[in-house]
Amino acid sequence: MSTEELYQQLKNKNPRLRERAMRQIAAERTENTISELMAILGDEDVVYRRAAVQTLGVIGLDAVPVLAETLTTSENNTVRASCAKALAAIALNYSEETFPTVGLQSLQKALKDPDPVVKISTVGALGTIGPPAFEALVAALDIDDIALQVTVLQALGSLGDERAMEVLSAAAENQEADPYIRESAASSISRLEQIINFGSSRKASRE
Repeated sequence: MSTEELYQQLKNKNPRLRERAMRQIAAERTENTISELMAILGDEDVVYRRAAVQTLGVIGLDAVPVLAETLTTSENNTVRASCAKALAAIALNYSEETFPTVGLQSLQKALKDPDPVVKISTVGALGTIGPPAFEALVAALDIDDIALQVTVLQALGSLGDERAMEVLSAAAENQEADPYIRESAASSISRLEQIINFGSSRKASRE
């Protein structure tokens, strides 16, 4: 199958065929592959765009620098959101690797993006990166945006990082905060407790 045919497969309605094309593009990548995929990130075809995001996620850490730069410089909201989602995909697929500092720094900047979808996608990426993103997530709670703050609290609750307990407790007990913020913090505490307890149980079973 030619390169052009492979890219056309990224539009296929069959998820298995899309998945096969993604992996083949990543496996047979050339010096132009990342830039070719980047060019799709603003495409109107949602299936095509998401497939490009996931393919960059398969390619991994080599795609981080260009994604990081585009996330903070593109004038296209869709492209910026797609960059954040691709960084999340990389963090998920390469969770055992140290996430590049340049990627983390770009996501920190994107937390102040004017577009709400970009900001929410950015929080999702930081949550996927995990504990290394803890400080960036905590700092985001100071941004005057309730929807963003709620998403950050949820991310902290899923982080599995015990440091988040103090932050969540403070938010839940802050009587001056919006009731939605307090409620979200409280539910995130329950989620974090479950994750920490599950982790402790698995550790004990291995010992």
